[in-house]
Amino acid sequence: MKTLPLNIEAFAGKIPSRLLSQSGKVFYSGRNAFSVRSALYVLGINPGGAPTSHSTETIESHTQEVLNAFADDWSAYRDESWEGAAPGTTGMAPRVLHLFARLGGNPGSIPCSNLVFVRSSREAHLNKELSSLAQLCWPFHEYAIKTIHPRVILCFGKTAGNFVRQRLSANALIDEFIEQNNRRWRSQAFKNANGIKVVVATHPSIADWTARETDPTQLISQALK
Repeated sequence: MKTLPLNIEAFAGKIPSRLLSQSGKVFYSGRNAFSVRSALYVLGINPGGAPTSHSTETIESHTQEVLNAFADDWSAYRDESWEGAAPGTTGMAPRVLHLFARLGGNPGSIPCSNLVFVRSSREAHLNKELSSLAQLCWPFHEYAIKTIHPRVILCFGKTAGNFVRQRLSANALIDEFIEQNNRRWRSQAFKNANGIKVVVATHPSIADWTARETDPTQLISQALK
């Protein structure tokens, strides 16, 4: 069997060329995270923010920054400033960092990306393009699964989670966490025939993972065992 290269340049080569000029990003962690095997692979749905406000941050330009300018240990969740706030302190970043801390993981060592690489202010703004974009970006994630060999793929929200579950035939429900509040939202863990687990978690842009009642960390921790 051919051995696939495990380095960030090989991952960059899997980015669809037709998307390179569009506003967005692929990598949410840097060289260290995409150069070794990892038990956990993290996927959001797509980069947030208005494309018009981030028109100069194309997928190509951001990828080049990750490859050539950012520290090897860089993590968007820990090191990136959002709308002028201190890095890691606003939006969903503190919630994701809370999860990584409780799992005992270094944010710069956990491979993180998005199902779709193109930016939009809201998921709904991708409209009918979402499915085709997800399919276009999937070979990158398929390569990640084959080289990084994650035991668990953590997906933020049902849109990303259901797509990944379908692609991996992860249909066996093995565990779930129900929020301890009136809304009772569920985070669920599924498994496929090859033993890969897909955790479909509440989206940290909406659910406060730092609050005990809504924290899915234990579910993710159990899946990693």
